[in-house]
Amino acid sequence: QVQLVESGGGLVQPGGSLRLSCAASGSISSFNAMSWYRQSPGKQRELVATASLSGTTGYADSVKGRFTISRDNAENTVHLQMSSLKPEDTAVYYCKATSWLSSHWGQGTQVTVSS
Repeated sequence: QVQLVESGGGLVQPGGSLRLSCAASGSISSFNAMSWYRQSPGKQRELVATASLSGTTGYADSVKGRFTISRDNAENTVHLQMSSLKPEDTAVYYCKATSWLSSHWGQGTQVTVSS
C-alpha cells in the first residue's frame, strides 16, 4: 500500500507563493489520478487540482491561473505550485492517489495565508 507524505506548507503573506510536494513510498504510475485537495475549518474537503496519467490537468475555478499541478512518475512525486495566494487559500492541503481499485490519502500540510 502506497504512503503519501506532503510537505512545503507554511505561513505566507497574501500575494506570495508556496510549492507543495507529495512524495509517494512506491510507484505512482498505476494511479489514474494524482490530486490535491484542501479543507478549511468548518468546510468540506474540496478538490483543488488533479493530474492524470496522460498528463491532463484540471483545476477548481477558484485556483485557475494561480496554481499549477505537476506529476513526476519517475520520481513518484506530485507538486502543487501556488502563487498569488489569498487568505481564502488557507487550509490543510492533502495529496490523493486514485486508481480503479483504491485511493490513498496523505496526512496533509497546513497552508496559512495571512499578513
